[in-house]
Amino acid sequence: MSLLCIDVGNTSTHWGEVKNHTVITSGDIPTASLMDDNGGLFQKILGRSKFTGIALASVVPSVTEKLAPLLTATGLPFHHLRHDTIKGLNIDYPKPSEVGQDRLANCIGAQHLVGAPAVIIDMGTATTFDILSARGYAGGIIAPGLSVMTHYLHTQTALLPQLDSKDLLGGPVIGKSTVDAMRAGCAIGFSGMVAALLEAVTTELKNQNSGEPAVLATGGAAPFLPATWAGKIRHEPNLTLIGLAVSFERTQR
Repeated sequence: MSLLCIDVGNTSTHWGEVKNHTVITSGDIPTASLMDDNGGLFQKILGRSKFTGIALASVVPSVTEKLAPLLTATGLPFHHLRHDTIKGLNIDYPKPSEVGQDRLANCIGAQHLVGAPAVIIDMGTATTFDILSARGYAGGIIAPGLSVMTHYLHTQTALLPQLDSKDLLGGPVIGKSTVDAMRAGCAIGFSGMVAALLEAVTTELKNQNSGEPAVLATGGAAPFLPATWAGKIRHEPNLTLIGLAVSFERTQR
């Protein structure tokens, strides 16, 4: 089975060809470009391989409304992962429709890879923590992403420059220039935020007698994970795509 799995994010859309829960090839498309594309980009991707199905998760409703009919029209089995279409994952949450589709895909991926309990950290435009318990999806945390921090400093001040995430690695702790000071504040601050949230979540789970959770991380800011947790965190850059593939397979049974 060769599946085209598509994860539409606020800034970037990540796609991949998944076989046997392994991502064979993948790529990224600016999400904004999909609004004027009319499906042409994905028609090119579909022409690369003999896909047997398509799975979609999206957090951008306007793109979903445009893309879902185009993908359905391919005639391939199509699975749009939503709170009301998933199988094998209970949602212990008052309003399941509020949970992002990518976050549900991450939890299904974690179910497949490590089981429960697990904490999934997704470091994209926002930094999200999602908790997988024996009861299923148990809730989470939403915090600023690293790019949000750097963008906010630039747009809300007159003199601070825009920094790219790749500019944040390395450098002194005590800055001797504006850029170095911003680099230290954002990179070290982001790592400290992740460490504090992770410590709080794991403590809460232990207090609930849930046991020591596995911790998985995905998303582009993984190099900024707290060093004190480096040996305890499993980095899975394609966790969302794997979760989409597993979810698709469950709907076919």
